[in-house]
Amino acid sequence: MSVRLAANTSSRYVSSILRITTNARDGSIRSLRFRCKSTTTAADAAAQPNAVAPSAEASTASKATIEASTSSTAEVAATDIAASSDSFPLGATIVAMTMAIATVSASAAVAENATASMVPKFDPKTQRFDQSTFMGRLSKMLLACDPSLLFCSDGEVKRCKEMVDDYERLLKELPDGVSETEMSRKLWEAQRVASAALHPDSGDSIPHPFRMSGYVPFNGPICVSMVASQSTSALLFWSWVNQSQNALVNYYNRNASSEMTNETLAVSYAAAVGSALAVAFGLATFIQRRYSPAQAKNLMKWVAFPSAVVASSLNCYIVRSPEIDTGVPLVDSDGNEVLPNETSTIAAERGVNSTTLSRALLQAPVYFFPPFLMGSIPVLKNALVRNPMLRVPMTTYLLLVCFGIGLPCSVAIFPQMGEIKVNEAEEKYHNLPDKTNGGRPYEVLYYNKGL
Repeated sequence: MSVRLAANTSSRYVSSILRITTNARDGSIRSLRFRCKSTTTAADAAAQPNAVAPSAEASTASKATIEASTSSTAEVAATDIAASSDSFPLGATIVAMTMAIATVSASAAVAENATASMVPKFDPKTQRFDQSTFMGRLSKMLLACDPSLLFCSDGEVKRCKEMVDDYERLLKELPDGVSETEMSRKLWEAQRVASAALHPDSGDSIPHPFRMSGYVPFNGPICVSMVASQSTSALLFWSWVNQSQNALVNYYNRNASSEMTNETLAVSYAAAVGSALAVAFGLATFIQRRYSPAQAKNLMKWVAFPSAVVASSLNCYIVRSPEIDTGVPLVDSDGNEVLPNETSTIAAERGVNSTTLSRALLQAPVYFFPPFLMGSIPVLKNALVRNPMLRVPMTTYLLLVCFGIGLPCSVAIFPQMGEIKVNEAEEKYHNLPDKTNGGRPYEVLYYNKGL
């Protein structure tokens, strides 16, 4: 299924194959065109005598823009493309991207099968995995970010939602030969399918590109397009697309119980995208003006990580910040609101801040692991020495795998349902009686922080 997914997403975002003409003297990349060919022949190169060679400053600025994007994947792969010979191996890169998506999906299957015999009795108010531990939250997020969930039709999602709603009858009236553990596993899987497509607060269907399960396959082609872009306008466009997708992912996975006006959403989106691009270009411009061309060239490779951290964090915070003004409802351990129609701004601020931090931490494995693996594992090093054209596909594969595994890891740092001590919340929540505990006051309340 992952192979079909990559083919669909690639055809949507990468509709043309790159043709790169090179300077005959030094072999450096001089111009970029979109043509229906995968390689550049000698005749093609001869047909381009007037190809315009960018200045050193323009080349540095163009590369800086790639490196300063919020997806640090672009910086690493851009360096690899510059190091390759004279063409971009698009076909091999698409295959690598497909394999990466399949690997991420396989990791989710491993997590599901490894815990199949230990599933607890199904209860929609509880969790399959222990959410008080990092491994429990990681297992949950690995299954939630499984790209294969994108293939579930609306009918299947509806059927799974109906199974979850009818769980009590299904557990009582077990079919012949089906144990309670097996039925519970089916119900947990049904809940996984439904929750991947439907928002937990509103129940609305989340568009495929903005689901957590769609983050890797839909963001991957965007990163490839950013890497392939050699003009400033193309880099600006794909940077905007990248940040727009991040903003929409943040929006569709927000705490939907906090209403936001269209005006607020528009202002938040513009500020998020504008700040992200400003950070990327600001750091690149500072280095170019502050240091000599030789020093700037060496320093530019370090721009991507801080740019990615700052821009991604700002994007998440600005889009989610209206929640702080409206607040989020607090619930008890059973998910029931303790004060209907009332919200807590303190809990909302905690939720937004923890989500913003997780977005910043997401950049670390994507930025550091691929170059470390390619530089330290002998098999990979030798393969690159024998065939330098493998560098871009290999980088693409490692980046997307690190991205696909790093996303669940970063989200799992904080539980989706945050908790807050009553004495740390607003005074209106103090001394509320807990009817399930003999009327004693609540000590801890919970809130959905979003993803």
